[in-house]
Amino acid sequence: MTVSPLDEVAATADRLATLLAAGLPPPTAWEHLRRTAPYSEPLAAVAHGSAAGDRIAEALAAAAPANAAGRPWRAIATGVALAERTGAPLADVLGRLAESLRDLAAAERDVIAALTGPRLSSRLVLALPAVGIAFGFALGFDPVAELLGTPIGLACGAAGAVLFLLGALWTRRLVGRARAANPVSGLALELVAVALAAGVPFDDARMLVRDAAHACGLPLDEDGVEEAGRLAGTAGVPVAPLLRGEARLLRRRATSDARVRAEALGVTLLLPLGICVLPAFMLLSVAPLMLSIVSSTVLPG
Repeated sequence: MTVSPLDEVAATADRLATLLAAGLPPPTAWEHLRRTAPYSEPLAAVAHGSAAGDRIAEALAAAAPANAAGRPWRAIATGVALAERTGAPLADVLGRLAESLRDLAAAERDVIAALTGPRLSSRLVLALPAVGIAFGFALGFDPVAELLGTPIGLACGAAGAVLFLLGALWTRRLVGRARAANPVSGLALELVAVALAAGVPFDDARMLVRDAAHACGLPLDEDGVEEAGRLAGTAGVPVAPLLRGEARLLRRRATSDARVRAEALGVTLLLPLGICVLPAFMLLSVAPLMLSIVSSTVLPG
């Protein structure tokens, strides 16, 4: 079973938080993780950089993959940088981040499970032209020869190939859009709450989080931060619990939206099926088979 980047990074943050809370120095904790955890390039780079006295946040951000899979690692780098700048206990920061990433990983698994049926259906449908050609060979005909050897076959083959390619690209795009989500949803609110727990004023905490995220190459969505601060100021209550509650709400909302997209995918996949894939099946499989039957039929003289 493949482990998602969110699960991997959440486990790393949780283990590191436990080691730090037990009193191990950060270089020693990173080295223990490198030796015992499954190999990952960011983890190896940080263990090496920590032993050499480099800044952990910078080493981790530099080693994180450039694609979306690197965002959880950059989230950890941002948390480390924030702990360095505010004096917040790194174990507490990593524990908070691990909890958030575990929630996001669970949501990602739910979405993947909801997408399994539509994705398998799309793969089966895209296999129809190949199945049709194989069926023609099983009947003793040569559909490929008809596609390549006659003008009508060439026209059918070209049109069918174009429609099949369009259908495959369309299907892939629909599946990608259904799965698309922010892998660090609500993280800005969690990080601001971390900075507040270290005694930093609200406006300064927002600025520190923004600067740390920018330095680590992490795009952050700050929706809900200002609203939570305004509500806390009006009601005269601590803002950190409001921020954490809003972060949980954003994660659940992102999960719900992704599930809705996954359920809708079963219907939207009918568009490329009806417009592209089925006509491609007719042109690449049925039409050559009919041409083979017609060409092999001997009319009485």
